Amino acid sequence: MFNPKFLAIGFAALVLASCGGDKPKDDENPNDSIVDTDTAKTAVLNVGGELFSVPSPIQTAMLIQKSGVTYDKGILNISKSANTYSKDYDRALNLGIYGADLGYVSMYNQTADAIGYLAAVKQLADKLGVSAAFGQQTMKRIESNITNKDSMLVLVGIAYRESDVFLKSNKRNEVSSLILAGGWIESMHFSTMAYSKKASDEVKYRIAEQKQALGSIVKLINSHNMPDAVDLGKQLADLAKIYEGISFKYTFVEPVTDSLKKMTYINSSNEVMVSKEQIEQITAKIKEIRNKIINVQS
Repeated sequence: MFNPKFLAIGFAALVLASCGGDKPKDDENPNDSIVDTDTAKTAVLNVGGELFSVPSPIQTAMLIQKSGVTYDKGILNISKSANTYSKDYDRALNLGIYGADLGYVSMYNQTADAIGYLAAVKQLADKLGVSAAFGQQTMKRIESNITNKDSMLVLVGIAYRESDVFLKSNKRNEVSSLILAGGWIESMHFSTMAYSKKASDEVKYRIAEQKQALGSIVKLINSHNMPDAVDLGKQLADLAKIYEGISFKYTFVEPVTDSLKKMTYINSSNEVMVSKEQIEQITAKIKEIRNKIINVQS
């Protein structure tokens, strides 16, 4: 699915699916409950021949909800701000942010807010000319299933499989890269805000493990030589410097097999070496980067 020349950006597809998507089979009904797991999968990027994994925003939202952090609309970009972004550069980054926000509100089953963020995503996608690549059927299905969390999450991610085709035919690599960057930044914002409210090892590990994903995003943004993205590239590089001090320790322990239960228990462990100060620095830098993106009114 992923082509080195035309990167199949998983999150770009996730956002694009909000605006339209694949045509259903004849026997599919817009009101059907949809069962799928693609939405929460990790996207794989091919950057300069190197493969990197980037957790989807919905995967991050799932982790945050599981950690016991309650829904907080205050951490999201204001949906009505969508009409203040007049440059394609700002629209693409904020489309990524709004796509992550849509996944977040859907995860917490906030139907009223989901409607607002779906409208914001559609507005920016229309202005970017992204939604024109798809029909209206998925949009209808999203509207029909907006009160069904499981179906919403799947529908928002359903275009994973079509992203490569879209990028090949439309040659919109720069836009999709910015969408991906915006979604990743918003996911990091979710994680850092969640950790500040309720510290947990799972969320801390999620923040720390983004060291590799950040490296791929920096390469991706810099590879296009976009004049508007020069400052973003520098800010992400500064964030990468903070991550340089984070390391991981893997301890192998022989697995134990219970023949009666026919189960094997994995006892090896991964330990992240990250300090409180490093988490605070990452939190501050993500906030700085994100604020510049969402507050642009050009």
